[in-house]
Amino acid sequence: MKPIFKFINYLQPTHYFVLKKNDGHSVFPLVKNLPAEIVEQLESDHQYKSDKAKAYDLSWQAVQKGYIGKAETYTQFENVPVVDNYRFARKYFSSFWVLYILIVRLFSFYNPITEVLGWWKTRKVSRSTYLEIPLVNSEYDAFNSELILQKPFISVIIPTLNRYPYLKDVLQDLEQQDYTHFEVIVIDQSTPFQSDFYNDFQLEIQVVHQEEKALWLARNRAIKMAKGDYILLFDDDSRVDKNWISEHLKGLDFFKADLTSGVSISEVGAPTPAHYAYFKISDQLDTGNVLLKKAVFEAIGLFDRQFEKQRMGDGEFGLRSYLAGYLNISHPYAKRLHLKVGSGGLRDMGSWDAFRTNSLFEPRPIPSVLYYFRRYWGHTAARWALLRTVPLSIMPYRFKGSKPMMLLGALVSLFILPLVVFQVIKSWRLAGAKLDEGALVEKLKIKSEKWEVKS
Repeated sequence: MKPIFKFINYLQPTHYFVLKKNDGHSVFPLVKNLPAEIVEQLESDHQYKSDKAKAYDLSWQAVQKGYIGKAETYTQFENVPVVDNYRFARKYFSSFWVLYILIVRLFSFYNPITEVLGWWKTRKVSRSTYLEIPLVNSEYDAFNSELILQKPFISVIIPTLNRYPYLKDVLQDLEQQDYTHFEVIVIDQSTPFQSDFYNDFQLEIQVVHQEEKALWLARNRAIKMAKGDYILLFDDDSRVDKNWISEHLKGLDFFKADLTSGVSISEVGAPTPAHYAYFKISDQLDTGNVLLKKAVFEAIGLFDRQFEKQRMGDGEFGLRSYLAGYLNISHPYAKRLHLKVGSGGLRDMGSWDAFRTNSLFEPRPIPSVLYYFRRYWGHTAARWALLRTVPLSIMPYRFKGSKPMMLLGALVSLFILPLVVFQVIKSWRLAGAKLDEGALVEKLKIKSEKWEVKS
């Protein structure tokens, strides 16, 4: 499927919303079918050359600003003029990435006159501030959730590895929840295993000591044990408020969604990041803070163990659920404080970051990342993703949020290009082996009552 604007292929080549769902529909609504009160909150741009581009721009805005509704969506997109693509890129992405697009397209032998003119004609286009005023769900605060009143049973799943001091806080936060109809399943991979640690918590808790250090095995194991119709995935280095579970349920009920992905912040008192501060269709899944119907696992399977001790396993499951047509909302009020403890957990199993290596001769990115990209978006999109992300990953993780340091990393990558090429080729080869083996997704058996008929 073509993306809503062609330049998305360079800017977000492996984004969920580039792909059509299994039913052939995109996530982007036809603007003519949107409610009038939604259209009034969008900014019409009459400077586009084509009417198609004007409509696509409004549809893009609707999704990004938080439209969650029943309007019919596009099943395909037509090409729009190059100048309209440059206008779109300038409105919604930084000038650095617009210049990147121009350079890439010139080196890809597109018509240089058309490209330079498109770039030049849009040079005065300002970056849009449309996200400063997202769509408002004014009825949410007063909404009385029937789902909460029904008190569905929830299974809270926590894999843990060598983090008992932090896990104590996690379990104490669960003791304080205002919604109490839940169990806790802990898959403990710690060495040494401290069985007495769990004795004093006032929770319905199941603890399994798993000797193999394997995150996705642990989560899959717990899901198969779960008694609840809803699964709440949690991390062992997080803190939550007492209304955390009830907010997840309320959001699920209000939007008639199948999954709710909560927000994570990394410092006490830190504001919610602006692009997560409102409800919207989620383009990610964070297994440290997501509530979903168990039926989703029954329909599409458990987590893919090709991601064991690597990265992107939660992203892959999120994409699988999106493609299957399940609605996942980004929930700004189901917040957690993610401490990102530097030891234990996945830190003891692999890299902190998907694109940063721990030594010079390790693959870059982690092979599971390329397995994920190539499996769903194909080899070409994976290459575009590498070009966009690998040069910026040269600098250490602590500089991840610094644009000057990321730019420096891109320049440094030119001087160590042979090493970077070696790392990428190694990752590509290892990802290819994963693709050849195929997904390691176990099906979750549907539990059904069997009635014995007596004559």
